[in-house]
Amino acid sequence: MRMTRYTDYAIRSLLFAAAHPDRLVRIQEVADCYDISKNHLMKVVYRLGQSGLIDSVRGRGGGFRLAGPPDAIHIGDVVQLFEPTVHFLDPQEGIHEVPSLNPARDAFDDAIAAFHQVLNSYTVHDLLHPTADTHPQILEMIPNRD
Repeated sequence: MRMTRYTDYAIRSLLFAAAHPDRLVRIQEVADCYDISKNHLMKVVYRLGQSGLIDSVRGRGGGFRLAGPPDAIHIGDVVQLFEPTVHFLDPQEGIHEVPSLNPARDAFDDAIAAFHQVLNSYTVHDLLHPTADTHPQILEMIPNRD
């Protein structure tokens, strides 16, 4: 499954905020750290705030922080927030005349549910503090904690 950039930016923003729990994080910092568009990141941070995953403070000296502990923010929830749920076969698109495809639709819907279930077994904390079992590419997403 291919994720959108917004999902990537959301996870990176949450990781950056989790790496700096003692202060508000500015959008520009995250954009500079990951070399991503500030304008796109503003949309992502706004949506994270609407969903209650982060708390944001507007104005001079403002920024955002995690709304809860990093081990309470599940990656699957973040993915579901930013990725549209696509069902394999939509009967509204002329497929209704082939009833034998219903089991295939169910199989793909089950696969998507399993995908989200696996992602929900990981939290922001898990990605911020990877273990030997964690995929090494995750380490590239962790911001410098200095």
